[in-house]
Amino acid sequence: RWSEVKRSCVVASNFLMTGPKAYLTYARSVQVGAQSGIAECKHQFAWDRWNCPDSATQLRGLRRATRETSFVHAISAAGVMFTLTRNCSLGDLENCGCDLSNNGKIGGRGWLWGGCSDNVDFGERISKQYVDALETGQDSRAAVNLHNNAAGRHAVKAMMKRICRCHGMSESCSVQTCWTQLSNFREIGDYLKVKYNHAQMLDVDTKRQRAGNSADSRGAIADTFGSIPHTELVYLEDSPDYCRRNGSLGLHGTEGRECLQQQQQQQQQHADGRRSCRRLCHDCGLRVEERRTEVVSSCNCKFHWCCKVDCEDCSQVMVRHVCARREGGDGPALRRRQRGPK
Repeated sequence: RWSEVKRSCVVASNFLMTGPKAYLTYARSVQVGAQSGIAECKHQFAWDRWNCPDSATQLRGLRRATRETSFVHAISAAGVMFTLTRNCSLGDLENCGCDLSNNGKIGGRGWLWGGCSDNVDFGERISKQYVDALETGQDSRAAVNLHNNAAGRHAVKAMMKRICRCHGMSESCSVQTCWTQLSNFREIGDYLKVKYNHAQMLDVDTKRQRAGNSADSRGAIADTFGSIPHTELVYLEDSPDYCRRNGSLGLHGTEGRECLQQQQQQQQQHADGRRSCRRLCHDCGLRVEERRTEVVSSCNCKFHWCCKVDCEDCSQVMVRHVCARREGGDGPALRRRQRGPK
């Protein structure tokens, strides 16, 4: 697990290498935020055919504007904004603290603004100036990436919670003081995963883009985005086949991936069909291979005065199911059922 954490740190550092040298004051928070975004991406897609591999967060993977890339941009921007906002409210950043702009104002019937609201405006501003600076192009792909960055930041604001404290005689709660607080980042990840599932594919007028007129190209992009809410994720290209290994795209395929048989899902209370061996193996033209491993650990330990502990060695057989090639085959079958890229 530690090796995975270190690998995520390296990936996040690469993601930020080309960032502006201004705002170095916030560099550590930005880096930690990018790492948390990548970690959340890996959690959200752990049982999908595309499982947010490290290659997807490096430049080679980010050159494509697929549905999956839209999530990478959104969750990364959200992670940076979330961490900056939290660290600001905790007083970890200079010249930054709670949002007190509404304190003392009437918020609604029976409650007033007060306390320490998380400063999301600060987090949004610095996140935008830092993350969006990575997009230097003027084409539709850059516009899509910037749109998805903004959608990620919007998710942080959309998931803010109002927290209240009661005041009054004998805890009558006749008046409440309320403030806004960040949600758990997992909830933001869940929110963006829903947006990913409903992401919209854009159809940009390529003729206007190729005309050579930059104003006309920007017009084509503006027309395309005109009807798209800023809260939604968008993409330009169909996803590749995530069942199959593709070295040029940095895709490993589903061969060797662990899955859960139906009986295991019921025993472990995993109702999510994405974890099924059918989805990751059978539908990708692979078979399910059972692997058994004997694990020995200490058990039935007894303490003897003084001072000795005697334990027995207990063995347990761990059963795992993984996707493997069919006998005589050289990879996923070409006639597998097509059920989308997930």
